[in-house]
Amino acid sequence: MQDPETVHDRMIKVGKILGNFALSRKMTSVLFDYENPMLEQTVLGMKFKNPIGLAAGFDKNAEIVNILSSVGFGFTEVGSITGYPCVGNAKPRLWRLPKSKGLVVNYGLKNDGADVIAKRLQNRKFENIIGTSVAMTNCEANLDTENAIMDYAKAFTSLTNIGDYFTINISCPNALGGQPFVAPEKLDKLLTTIDTIQTEKPIFIKLSPDIEMTEIDKILEIVGKHTVHGIICTNLTKPRNNSKIIDNNVPEKGGVSGKPVQDLSDKLLAHIYKKTKERYVLIGLGGIFCAQDAYKKIRLGASFVQLATGMIFEGPQLIGEINRGLVESLRKDGFKNITEAIGIDSK
Repeated sequence: MQDPETVHDRMIKVGKILGNFALSRKMTSVLFDYENPMLEQTVLGMKFKNPIGLAAGFDKNAEIVNILSSVGFGFTEVGSITGYPCVGNAKPRLWRLPKSKGLVVNYGLKNDGADVIAKRLQNRKFENIIGTSVAMTNCEANLDTENAIMDYAKAFTSLTNIGDYFTINISCPNALGGQPFVAPEKLDKLLTTIDTIQTEKPIFIKLSPDIEMTEIDKILEIVGKHTVHGIICTNLTKPRNNSKIIDNNVPEKGGVSGKPVQDLSDKLLAHIYKKTKERYVLIGLGGIFCAQDAYKKIRLGASFVQLATGMIFEGPQLIGEINRGLVESLRKDGFKNITEAIGIDSK
């Protein structure tokens, strides 16, 4: 069996080639894309053709943004991008869990760094909404809180005018030092610094599925004091006692994506929607393998959903299938637009 990271790298190369030519983009669009006015939304000044986005972690270095709209995505989130280049954790660092329909991911924020990626995207026009996920470089220096905050700030500043929205990733489970900014006092310091950086881009926070609801409520209190427009629920899950992890010999290092995250993500999504009363734009992420998975998150409170693992397992045709399925579900439930279904099961 081939190393999953090698397979992924080949997919990126193919996507990059296809995205370079108008003809291949058009042919890809004919094969995969599906559009319907019922799926369109304008949110935070951004017009989305549909609510399905590619999650951060797939296109780490923003190399295939040209092709992703043709595949059918309504938006793309690149990164996570750190203040400085990062080689990530030692290989192997990506494993498939075929029985669990998940991945074990231990890349450790591998990316080319904010300056290189900003230059790659500078002065480019995109057919898609582009989000830039930022994180702190995975290195010993960032065990110091102040250094880590400055690292976030460097990435944030480099990408201020690139793309359409920011995501501040405070929930990567695979970096040295863990997730220090889930601690409310440290998160407050981080967001206070981010508040001083001028940008017109909306800002999202990406949360972990493994935090207790009482701690989530404390995080929401801090987030409410700062310029944050949305929340992504959720990143990878770390514990191995998850009943949805059914493969044998699961590596101990790394976070788990896919179906094992689904219930955790849905629970957190519904909690935040009820708790914040539509104050934030919510993005549901975790375990989406079909239209019903996506529709459930939307009905729980998500304006948008993201996926990556589902596409890896099911293929790129999944995006169009989900969008078609969403239209069918909306019609069946008597909705004229996706916006009418948001949060209907959490009100």
